[in-house]
Amino acid sequence: MRTRVQHLGDPNLTPGAIAAAHGISVSHLHAVFADQDLTVAAWIRNRRLERCRRDLADPRLLTRPVQAVAARRGFTSPAHFSRAFRAAYGMSPREYLHATATGYAAYSSSTSLD
Repeated sequence: MRTRVQHLGDPNLTPGAIAAAHGISVSHLHAVFADQDLTVAAWIRNRRLERCRRDLADPRLLTRPVQAVAARRGFTSPAHFSRAFRAAYGMSPREYLHATATGYAAYSSSTSLD
């Protein structure tokens, strides 16, 4: 899986693409994740969300629109990204961006999805 982490921004990154890149079947890939309490798709989503969260907290990227951050990390639907982000971090991406810009989201920066 490590070789595919660099491709998290590719919206076409799927369990099938990962399995093909590693020369294994999709069912074998799912078996690898069986004792992780995460599906392959959830692992991809969580990694993408974590990278989005870091980007939103990065002062150098403060002027980048939330939708651009999401698209850069592989989310093709702003609505889906916003719902997934809120479910993971308890606030919308915009709220998180504002909170980090004003210094109130320090507690979230240590939050991990694993």
